[in-house]
Amino acid sequence: MLQFAIAGLALGGIYAIASAGLVITYSASGILNFAFGGMAYFVARFYYYLHTQEHWAIVPAAAVSIGIAAPALGVALYAALFRHLRLSSPLTKVVATIGLLVAIPSLATLIFGSGPIQQAPGLAPEPVAVYRFLGVPVTLDQVIVYGCVVVTVVVGALVMRYSDVGLKVRALVDSPAMTDLSGTNPTAVSVGVWAVSTFFAGLAGVLAAPIIGLDPANFTLLVAASFAAVLAAGFRSLPVAVAVGLLMGVATSLTQRYLPPASAWTTEVIDAIPFIVVAVVLVYNLIRRGRVGEVDGWGGALDRAITPQGESHLAGSASSAVETASLNAVGRYAGPLALIVLAATLPLVLGGYWVGLTAQAYAFAVIYLSWTLVTGEGGMLWLCQVTFAGIGALTAAQLATDHGWPILAAIVAGGLVATVVGAVIGLLSIRLGDLYVALVTLTFGLLVENLVFTLPTFVNQGLGLNLSRPGFAVSDRSMAYLCLAAFVLVALFIVNVRRSTTGLALNAARWSEAGARTSGISVVQMKVITGALAAGIAGFGGGLLAVAQTTIQPSEFATFAGVVWLAVLVTIGIRSIAAAMVAGLAFVMLPAVSQAYLPGWTANCIPVLFGLGAIAVAKYPDGVLAEQSRRLRRLLPSPMTAAPGLHLADGAVPGPAAAPPPEASRMVAEGIS
Repeated sequence: MLQFAIAGLALGGIYAIASAGLVITYSASGILNFAFGGMAYFVARFYYYLHTQEHWAIVPAAAVSIGIAAPALGVALYAALFRHLRLSSPLTKVVATIGLLVAIPSLATLIFGSGPIQQAPGLAPEPVAVYRFLGVPVTLDQVIVYGCVVVTVVVGALVMRYSDVGLKVRALVDSPAMTDLSGTNPTAVSVGVWAVSTFFAGLAGVLAAPIIGLDPANFTLLVAASFAAVLAAGFRSLPVAVAVGLLMGVATSLTQRYLPPASAWTTEVIDAIPFIVVAVVLVYNLIRRGRVGEVDGWGGALDRAITPQGESHLAGSASSAVETASLNAVGRYAGPLALIVLAATLPLVLGGYWVGLTAQAYAFAVIYLSWTLVTGEGGMLWLCQVTFAGIGALTAAQLATDHGWPILAAIVAGGLVATVVGAVIGLLSIRLGDLYVALVTLTFGLLVENLVFTLPTFVNQGLGLNLSRPGFAVSDRSMAYLCLAAFVLVALFIVNVRRSTTGLALNAARWSEAGARTSGISVVQMKVITGALAAGIAGFGGGLLAVAQTTIQPSEFATFAGVVWLAVLVTIGIRSIAAAMVAGLAFVMLPAVSQAYLPGWTANCIPVLFGLGAIAVAKYPDGVLAEQSRRLRRLLPSPMTAAPGLHLADGAVPGPAAAPPPEASRMVAEGIS
């Protein structure tokens, strides 16, 4: 048992260091850095480049990569992005860091070359020395991890609690403006915090590389597991986060000892332990407090009064709503109708392999509509839509293949199963707050990925599941039109939801939950219904995708693959139905075009571009498509009117005569009036 405990402390130490960096960042800025794993991978890959490829000694390679490059990366990202996110909504913060998570690993591949590296050196000279402690072998790599954890706990806790630096950081959280008035430069403190955070990311990455290899997916999972410690620490307590991280490592190792080693399910349970911890912590807090609250913003009233505020809501902006309302029917629907016509034309003008890709693209567009509903309309960031798509696909495959259901009925049934699961997730998470909803849905996706999608009945010895297309859509072209028809039906449903009482209630709740409750709207009920419907749409789209491909593998629905899907949609527009179609075509067609006609290195440029597009949500909440559409409208020679008596003056809210005074416009935009 001692041997397993000591081995577990090494893994737990890496969890502890990663959670320390996450806690420091969140405590000072209110940003839970989902890109922490990508940063850790980048620094570890740089260390590998210096030490292994360029043959630098360990000390200079570690000093340059961890001590210089990692803090410099944090400072650069703070200057380019994080300083603009401080007073943004939790949704915007999460999506922007997800954009970094998508972009950074591909950028590292572009810079350093090669794909995943299975064996990477740590900070110990090779061959790694082995010592004996109470008869148990301990490697020098493990000793270095233990030492780093001790230094992190002691120095970190002392600095944050008892030093002037810690006092300035805590003051920065309360109010940067008041911190500035007291003679401390809040920008300098923030820069220091991000430099320290990325230092911890680099340290965790280099220490983890000998254990998990240099694979971006493994680093992302490692940091996702560290979220359990951060959550248990209430996002702020550094000692608690470190302690829970260590305990998780030990629990993982001891579980490995007592479960049968020959079972494939053992590996999946071990991988799922951190996410089980997240679920337990959330349920405990929910039972104990009735609600897990989160701070809505950082900084006091003075900061918000003097800081220029852009659009802080990911799910739509007042300006876009005003401009849309000012258009007549032709102006409002000409673009989407033209896009549908173009989509209907593509299977006719393309041939062979490309026609099959259009069918898959339209199926992806249906899945993207689930985010259009849950995030664009509902204002909730669900990170498990890919999981619902997988549930729908696997359910449809099982019903059609093993039980003889007609394939279309099986697809609909898969969507209904996903709807029920989505309703349960919504009931358990909606009351928790935006950040917790993102974490709960991420955890749910990872648990299903590790414990359900790996079952032998779905994996089928690595062959996956086969599906037959309906008799009237056997060819790729007819299948493409079937998926396009499904997209149009789901799009019309979402349009109807927007116009319904539920849609109006969601719109009110998105802009001001307090105001919506005051008006008698059941915000929780509306959001649970929206989440369940979105889950059903994702499940329905997943079934269509499985039929379009004719073969489906559970691994295609990995949770962090869904993060890339989300980045694509956010880049183009989270609220726009047309954007969902463009996102589906872009996600499927761009890699195929790159592979067929462009140099190999361009394949890594596509995730970088989509990641940067998701980062741009901090400036353009509606996405690139909506922003370009808005600019095009401004170039029109005259505004289009919505109805007689309604006109749109320069920047004014449409009304029967003149625009209302600025104060009234502000109240309308905030949902107060």
